[in-house]
Amino acid sequence: MPASAPPARPVLGAHVSTAGHIDIAADHAKRLRAEAVQVFGAAPQQWRRKQHPESDVEAFRTRMQAAGVGPNFMHGIYLVNLATADAEHLRKGVASLTADMRLAGGLGVAGVIFHVGSHKGLGFDAVLPQVAGAIREVLAESPPEVWLCLENNAGAGDSIGSRFAELGAIREAAGDDRVRVCFDTCHAFSAGYDLTDAAALDAALAEFDREVGLDALVAVHANDSKTPLGSGRDRHENLGWGSIGLDGMRGLLARDAFQAATWLLEVPGYKGGGPDELSVRVLKALRDGGPLPRIPRKPEATKKAAAKKRAAPKKARKTAKPTSG
Repeated sequence: MPASAPPARPVLGAHVSTAGHIDIAADHAKRLRAEAVQVFGAAPQQWRRKQHPESDVEAFRTRMQAAGVGPNFMHGIYLVNLATADAEHLRKGVASLTADMRLAGGLGVAGVIFHVGSHKGLGFDAVLPQVAGAIREVLAESPPEVWLCLENNAGAGDSIGSRFAELGAIREAAGDDRVRVCFDTCHAFSAGYDLTDAAALDAALAEFDREVGLDALVAVHANDSKTPLGSGRDRHENLGWGSIGLDGMRGLLARDAFQAATWLLEVPGYKGGGPDELSVRVLKALRDGGPLPRIPRKPEATKKAAAKKRAAPKKARKTAKPTSG
């Protein structure tokens, strides 16, 4: 990977759209004031791939370099499941990841992040050889400078990678240093790793280092969680609106383990529509220790406050003592 020294502080950015031409991501990075971006190389819910003209691929690379945006990442499509018992599904997953890795090489991005999938009741140990073999197959046909990044998940059902030991086992079985890890804060919290308590966070990072190796951590999906600790649910929330909270995210940003990683927002956006400029400003303020920008109240909280306000006069009239005439 790039020979430059790790940054003194984490690089902060967001997932952005590439609708139209893939190099439009540079415009979104500028609009959001993002230091890095994550993009899809294909529609995330489809096997059919979009063919990106070489001119667009080159424009992405040159525009990002000129703007100093990066390290950047791609995200694999959601249909990939390297643990599937369906041979055709597995073949499509390997082909999709290989195509993303090759596109990543052309774009000049650092790596492709993906969800390993679900063993569908077969058990992790039973599917590990297949998962590792599929990863080796992808890497054999990929540019040598691009990482293939396992993403931890929230722990629902038979999904793979909610425990750090599973991520470490996959890396070891694949036997290739290009296999790295993206740490999703929402997923880790939902899987039962408490990121809000200093002692619990110390324990989680020690476990990660023991099972995976902190040197493998190259990206962070910076998401608050709509659901409580250990819920097993993948429900991203805007920073400060969820169960991790601003203090929890500030504590993560301060840890040495995360300093060399690229942080990427995958939040709904305070006004909807995905990560927005305010989301990036909040993340930067948490990193830099500056004053936080004003964060709007959650819509649910606003509705509850309004309903309480409307109910208050009625309650007052009902409980008021009659006056003498």
